[in-house]
Amino acid sequence: MSHPSAVASSAAPTPVATPPVAGTAAWRYVLAGFAASLASIGLARFAYAPLVPALIQAHWFSSASVVFLSAANLTGYLIGALIGQPLARRFSSTQVLRAMMALVTLAFAACSLPLSIGWFFGWRLASGIAGGAIMVLAAATILPHVPSSRRGLAGGAIFLGIGVGIAGSGTVVPWLLGMGLQEAWLGLAAISATLTLLTWRAWPAHGAASRRLADSVPGTPAPTRQPSDHRAGVILLFGQYGLMAVALVPAMVFLVDFVERGLGAGAAAGARFWILYGVGAMMGPPLYGWLGDRLGPRQALRIALAVQAVAMGALSFSSHSASLSAAALVAGTFPPGIVPLALARIHDLIPHDAFAQNQAWSRATVSFATFQALAGYGYSAVFSASGGQHRTMFVIGTAALIIAVLAEAGVVERTIGRLIPGTPRSRTPKYSAR
Repeated sequence: MSHPSAVASSAAPTPVATPPVAGTAAWRYVLAGFAASLASIGLARFAYAPLVPALIQAHWFSSASVVFLSAANLTGYLIGALIGQPLARRFSSTQVLRAMMALVTLAFAACSLPLSIGWFFGWRLASGIAGGAIMVLAAATILPHVPSSRRGLAGGAIFLGIGVGIAGSGTVVPWLLGMGLQEAWLGLAAISATLTLLTWRAWPAHGAASRRLADSVPGTPAPTRQPSDHRAGVILLFGQYGLMAVALVPAMVFLVDFVERGLGAGAAAGARFWILYGVGAMMGPPLYGWLGDRLGPRQALRIALAVQAVAMGALSFSSHSASLSAAALVAGTFPPGIVPLALARIHDLIPHDAFAQNQAWSRATVSFATFQALAGYGYSAVFSASGGQHRTMFVIGTAALIIAVLAEAGVVERTIGRLIPGTPRSRTPKYSAR
């Protein structure tokens, strides 16, 4: 979920000095962000899953190579998340966003030519870099222009592009594959090019975008040191977020191929499951956000992790169509849904300190992206060594979620508390419902 993790670092920007613009212009910016997340993550990353069986069957690459190539986008996402803001400071956020949208389009077109594994890997890497940079910059560029009372809704609309892209890829990709594999890549390039051109002038003006992004970055004041009784919880969250990244990769990469080839259900069934996954992705942010508001982020995170562990367990062991369909729907809510919960958890752990919150969230994002990229290559190796056993991947994902559940229950937090000097073991911060 990617994953979507980098965007939340900018979902709650610090207040800016200039007032937000009029509503019409602000929602034009939001539409640009929606289109960017749709193309760069919803399609550039998630449309690859329904293409996996076709890539293997067309003998473009071996099954092991196809899975290995899927990790290229995850690696690129990490790179893009790290270089997005430096690029925006060197040029402007609007210029970088436009360039990254163009790069996504170019990458789709280049992937229509299977010249070599190196060629394909490079362009999948490039699409991941573009996605990471877009998801770091888009919300940070747009939300300062939106009235504070509407920023939650605006942020949700931007992130909704991911789910729409996933669901759309479940219908568009099979239709494009009916014309041929090369045509499918070119069709995705055409969709991305259309979104790029339609939103080219919809972004904030260069000067205003750069100024507002600069205003949202902390300045010279020194950061406030986190209280010692919060450090264990923050470190725990970094580890949990990494485990969540490990857990979401199997469904993100293997679900369609598992249904089509692993279960022998065919392309139509694979597309239906991917649509269910996409519907879940659209439901995730509002559902998890509502749960966090009602129960508080800590309790909501516990429930989300437990439910996801059950869903991943169903994919690991069940053969019943209804349970597998429900598991696909639930698994889809996870990549975009955990973003608002994890960000709210950061705010609970480090209250009343926007600078420290942003610093902690940036580190959590790097943790997520790093674990996601490493997991991509790890799953590739395991998939090859196991002879293409899809359920093995889901078992690993289930194990990662179980560890995260146990950590959230306090087992690991108490251990961290004992290892960090000066961290009171008996003082567990209370988390308010948000």
